[in-house]
Amino acid sequence: MNSWPILSVVTFLPLLGALFIFTIRGEDETALRNARYVALWTTLITFVLSLFIWGGFDNSSSEFQFVEKGEWLGGNINYHMGVDGISMLFVILTTFLMPAAILASWKSVKVRVKDYMIAFLVLETLMIGVFCALDLVLFYLFFEGGLIPMFLIIGVWGGARRVYAAFKFFLYTLLGSVLMLIALMAMYWGAGTTDIPTLMAHQFPAQLQTWAWLAFFASFAVKMPMWPVHTWLPDAHVEAPTAGSVILAAILLKMGGYGFLRFSVPMFPLATDLFAPLIFVLSVVAIIYTSLVALAQEDIKKLIAYSSVAHMGFVTMGIFTMTIQGVQGGIFQMLSHGLVSGALFLCVGIIYDRMHTREIAAYGGLVHRMPIYAFVFMLFTMANVGLPGTSGFVGEFLTLLGAFRVNTWVAFFATTGVVLSAAYALWLYRRVIFGKLEKESLMSIKDMNAREIAIMAPLVVLTVLFGIWPAPLIDVTTASVEKLISNYQAAISAASSAAQHAALY
Repeated sequence: MNSWPILSVVTFLPLLGALFIFTIRGEDETALRNARYVALWTTLITFVLSLFIWGGFDNSSSEFQFVEKGEWLGGNINYHMGVDGISMLFVILTTFLMPAAILASWKSVKVRVKDYMIAFLVLETLMIGVFCALDLVLFYLFFEGGLIPMFLIIGVWGGARRVYAAFKFFLYTLLGSVLMLIALMAMYWGAGTTDIPTLMAHQFPAQLQTWAWLAFFASFAVKMPMWPVHTWLPDAHVEAPTAGSVILAAILLKMGGYGFLRFSVPMFPLATDLFAPLIFVLSVVAIIYTSLVALAQEDIKKLIAYSSVAHMGFVTMGIFTMTIQGVQGGIFQMLSHGLVSGALFLCVGIIYDRMHTREIAAYGGLVHRMPIYAFVFMLFTMANVGLPGTSGFVGEFLTLLGAFRVNTWVAFFATTGVVLSAAYALWLYRRVIFGKLEKESLMSIKDMNAREIAIMAPLVVLTVLFGIWPAPLIDVTTASVEKLISNYQAAISAASSAAQHAALY
């Protein structure tokens, strides 16, 4: 499978599609239809090609696979791509959701359609690049580059306060990333390379680990986002177009969790051990506080946005338990949340396209007019709550299991978040779907059409499938997670032995 550069093809194919759309002249209906179809077919072909990565992936190996390496900037900075069990599934998640995002925008985006499709295809290239890059500089370029198309998607095609939301999103994420750039340079001076596999094996001094961990934490915590640097997310979600919200929730938030797993834990194990209690506190606060804030929301998108912050709290808690169950649960929760939150934002988009409002009070009794929609929305609401039999349950259960092994109080307080999530999710569902159909504006509302059913059907199937049979995802990550934890424990025990030795002499 390594005979052809499949990772580079999958990464840069969307860019080729964007260039093709750029060459389409005119703004008539034919040109816009062509732009939509080019974007759709590009994302579909990219997804099909990405399945070859999963098909040729060796689950038993913890090493990087499909590795591509070539000289790039000199000074040990190379074009280096590869995936392991931790990153591969995020590539698949990205390529899987992009066609859904394009289809969701089919009728709703009428202004500057070609520019919109180009922005999404460029964003896809940058997102896939983040998960494939095995060089720090390359990773940083992909990681930061993703800000630009997302900034434009929110700022150009967003709602009434789109400019405010776009700048808030941009400045928050850029501020954290400046600190990461400084840490990146310090690591290069210390290790003499920006090669990620080499840096993962390099033993950085304890003081550098502490400062570099904090610098990376500043960037990844904003990206996740963790409490208290989460305030940009509800604004960005509310103002973003439907497809923008889907990609923001499903993919961009996961880059923070992926960053912790790829950089913070393996490269700075001593600092990770030192700051784990801080992460537990922030995670528990995020789970409880944002769930309570979600209960007070009147805007459907804002409610789901706050629920995303709470679910990311489970992810960070699971990752920093540094147990097999916790880390596996954190990765599974990110993948599951990608499907479920993406689907929930699509559900909001469906009724927003019909009614042009996201206010919860504007709805009620939709089950009488939209029974298919009511069923789909119910399934994803239950998955968001973590109902057994849905993918949402597996991730939450594993993270809580990992937390329970490390600190029972952390697990106890985090579990209250499960109860609170049921409260706000069921409250939302009851007010939107059930009750009498009394509002005049809803009397003629239409149920989901064929295009909308085609978008939601794969998400429904996968959410239930991975809830009943999580093995396909867990098998991929097992070897890499075990290696990550064994290396971490070896580094901690070596540092402990060195400290004891120093104390004796």
